[in-house]
This record gives sequence, structure tokens and C-alpha cells, in this order.
Amino acid sequence: MNKKPFALAIFAAFAATPLWAADLTSYSEPPTYNEPAGAPKAGWGGAYVGADLGMASRKLNPFDGDKGLLLGVHGGYNMDLDSGVVGGEIEASHLGNTESRVPSGKITEKGRVAAKAKAGVGFNQTLVYGTAGVALTSFGGKNGTSGPDGWKPGYVLGAGVEQKLTDNLSARFEYNYTMTNDVRSSAGGASARTDVVDQTLKAGVNYKF
Repeated sequence: MNKKPFALAIFAAFAATPLWAADLTSYSEPPTYNEPAGAPKAGWGGAYVGADLGMASRKLNPFDGDKGLLLGVHGGYNMDLDSGVVGGEIEASHLGNTESRVPSGKITEKGRVAAKAKAGVGFNQTLVYGTAGVALTSFGGKNGTSGPDGWKPGYVLGAGVEQKLTDNLSARFEYNYTMTNDVRSSAGGASARTDVVDQTLKAGVNYKF
């Protein structure tokens, strides 16, 4: 029996083994597809302060002679949740002697302080929110009609939109509807009680700490 072909076959098998093993070790899994990361979400949580400039009016009409210039300051705190943003805010506003009609004539709204709850949804750099709370409004008389003494309680409802300008600075636009019940007025010895409504539009800036 000729042993040379058999020996050559054994040698060839051993020689091919490292090449086959190298092919196995060099094999790698195909790359896994990963979803592209979305744009980073803007954080709305934290304390903030701000200022507002706007208009107060019975009819929300810029040409209404009863309107007043609104100047205000506010401060609040927001919390980021998985489903949205919630928070609270306190504000103080000068209402520019906005006029309100009563049975005996007109009275004026001088100033307001309010405490409001807030809930909204953030869309990256934009926050859309609603607000509701309680308000105290001070009134004065006009043209022989006197208003109530002190501050009268009421409620406030509203909605707004806020836009991030930087990580700490944002701009907002807000609408509020305020109802004050049983506001007393008197003229010529006759008195009346009236539910007084006003609406405000205001633009403002916030600084978040």
C-alpha cells in the first residue's frame, strides 16, 4: 500500500484547519438598527419669575373706551410629569382703572392679586397650558358712582402658550377671564350689587431658575 497519498491528505487537512478557524473567529453579527434619537425635550420644571404687559377690558375690544393698561408681575413653580406639566402661580397686576358698568353708572377696577393652578402639555420648546384659580380685585368709583371698600373675591380661568428662548428665558401669551360676584356700588342714595366680568390679554417674559 502506498502511504504517500494518505499522508499528504492528513497534512492538507491539518493545514486547512487554522484557515477555517480564522474564518469562524472573524465572523461578526450584522449591525443592529437603532432608532434615531429625537430632539432633546425642553425642561419646564422649576421655579420662575416674570412680568406682563397687556390690556384689560369688559369686551376684549382694543377700541373699547373702557379698557385699561395692565402691568403685572408673577412667580410660580412647574413640575415636569411624563404626561405633561403641572404647577402653580401667584400674580399681582395693576389694571389701569378698567371701567365696568353697573346699574348706577360705572366703577373702575384698580388692581388684582390671584393664585392659579396650571396644567399643560410641552411640545419640545413650546408649552400650551390652561389655568384656573381665585382672584381678589380692588374697585373704585367713577363719575359720582362709588364702588365697594376693600378687595372683592372672584375666580379666574385662562389659557396660554409659552415659548422657550434660551434654557432659562421664555416668552408667553395668556388670556384670562375673571368674574367677581356681588360687587356693591351706589349713587344718589341707591345701591346695587352686580357680577363684574373682565377679560385680559397679556404678553410676558419668564426667567426660570
